[in-house]
Amino acid sequence: MRRIDLRGESLDSRNVNQKLPRALQNIDAVLESVLPIIDDVRTRGEVALVELANRFDGVDPRPIRVSQQELDAALANLSKGLRSSIEIAIDRVRKVSEANLPQDTSTSLGDGAVVDQRWLAVDSVGLYVPGGKAVYPSSVVMNVVPAQVAGVSRLAMVTPPQKAFGGRPHPTVLATAALLGLTEVYAMGGPAAIAALAHGVPDIGLEPVVLITGPGNNFVTAAKRALRGVVGIDSEAGATEIMVVADASANAAFVAADLISQAEHDESAAGVLVSDSEQLLDAVAIELEAQKLNARHAGRIDVALEGQQSALVLVDDLSSAFAVANAYATEHLELHVADLPAALSAIKNAGAIFAGEYSPVSLGDYMAGSNHVLPTSQQAKFGSGLGVHSFLRAQQVIRYTESALAQIAAEIDLLATEEGLPAHGAAVLIRDAKHRHAE
Repeated sequence: MRRIDLRGESLDSRNVNQKLPRALQNIDAVLESVLPIIDDVRTRGEVALVELANRFDGVDPRPIRVSQQELDAALANLSKGLRSSIEIAIDRVRKVSEANLPQDTSTSLGDGAVVDQRWLAVDSVGLYVPGGKAVYPSSVVMNVVPAQVAGVSRLAMVTPPQKAFGGRPHPTVLATAALLGLTEVYAMGGPAAIAALAHGVPDIGLEPVVLITGPGNNFVTAAKRALRGVVGIDSEAGATEIMVVADASANAAFVAADLISQAEHDESAAGVLVSDSEQLLDAVAIELEAQKLNARHAGRIDVALEGQQSALVLVDDLSSAFAVANAYATEHLELHVADLPAALSAIKNAGAIFAGEYSPVSLGDYMAGSNHVLPTSQQAKFGSGLGVHSFLRAQQVIRYTESALAQIAAEIDLLATEEGLPAHGAAVLIRDAKHRHAE
């Protein structure tokens, strides 16, 4: 991994992200190739989906809608041990989601003047579960469970057909969907799947959804960008990222293992260690070389950790390390420091924080109970990870009586007149006149 010395340097967002760039990803360039796919699926439906699956995946995905029999069979064939692990993950995510359900509120601003806020689930959600270089039953759990807790009435899951399984989705993904009670599942992936969810495909019984969630590659991300507004989008999730902030007390073997665990996702994955201890950086570099020797995806890991998006970073002190973390706004932030409370109070920008050496990112990927669909590429500065809130809308209900409105009629008229909208004031004054006449 490359080394970067930020001692004595400005740690503002511009400088930090210039020194620590993400992998080269040009969504705008990809967008040009995605737009015709979206239009093709919108106009030709199932025919386009079959042609695109043959072209990009080398498979015929028909029947595109997965039957209940296929879902039941996948669940029946799931090993007892794996089923138990998935059920534990479901239970943990469900408990955290239930605990985070926002509560309705009612605010009284005077006698007869009330504003309520209630939370309503969206009507329908399209859940994208990626395939490709890994199998993601965990992504089924992370997408489906909070949506169910929120009360979404219709869930449609899409996941790519797999050549290794004769053009069917991965059986473990199907089994997890069945375990969660999903009945609407489709064998489709890539930008075509996003287009199908947004526009619907009557040929296969797929009605449009109002929200699409779930991570994917650059092409999926480009399709989500193109269709934002036609349909709600959770986020534009890019390549995975981990930043570790560590002091001299950190265990170098643990840190190296965690950097490697994220690098095995993809060649574009980012792995960054920030420390005020040069000795720790040296020790982690040695551990990385040793641990990579036994890694199943060593080639992929090498590319990721040697890329421009990964680095061992030396800073003056921990305060500087926290400044780097806030400027970088990583998807996953691990804190391997002696004083965790101080570190947590200093960190503002991160998709999820893993506090302490026994809280690795891998825990969050599967069993922590938190959600692993998180903002990347600095989106943690303004966005949140997927959760029960992602599937809810806040709606205000205004309840005023005749006398309550009369008390503020003059103020409304004054503001309306100032804004050059006299009819707004008139709509209130006509009621106020009725009130005064009644008196």
